[in-house]
Amino acid sequence: MSRTARVERITKETKVLVEIDLDGTGVAEISTGVGFYDHMLHQIARHGGFDLTVQTVGDLEIDAHHTMEDTALALGAAFDQALGDKAGIRRYGSATVPMDEVLVRAAVDLSGRPYVVHDEPPLAPYIGPVYPTSMTRHIWESFGQAARITLHVDVLRAARPGGHPDAHHVVEAQFKAVSRALREATAVDPRAAGAIPSTKGAL
Repeated sequence: MSRTARVERITKETKVLVEIDLDGTGVAEISTGVGFYDHMLHQIARHGGFDLTVQTVGDLEIDAHHTMEDTALALGAAFDQALGDKAGIRRYGSATVPMDEVLVRAAVDLSGRPYVVHDEPPLAPYIGPVYPTSMTRHIWESFGQAARITLHVDVLRAARPGGHPDAHHVVEAQFKAVSRALREATAVDPRAAGAIPSTKGAL
């Protein structure tokens, strides 16, 4: 069974196209106009093992908020659509990812119940010229809501001796950890025999 999705989201502020194959090989074509965000979405494809296309045109002349938010919403909707009734999947996934001085833990439940917990230290306001670090929490909230998942992202360690946390490392480790957790949760469980992984019979 194909686990693919195509989602288009068009508003007065943005035009977003997302295509995903959950059983891909990590191939990605990403263009949002926000360079560091593109880099992070490539992490989702590569470390999640998903084939992913994201094309976003947004009102960057205002700021990056709408572009990043609407992309996250469309990406979450694509995950939800590609998972279908979620029969036969593992459902739960977690990963702890180090990136130099940073250590991040992510846990996901493809529960059908949107709930996001996000904890990170104060960071420099921007990574590169356009990516506001305050948006990382909102990306996870928007993604989790549209994907209908429970998601916990915790930065366990970030301090550098004698210096502030490296925002690039803190955010990138989050995307890598979430990607690995999603890879595990969306994987087909050979022991499940196609059953819905819930005593309720639905997710």
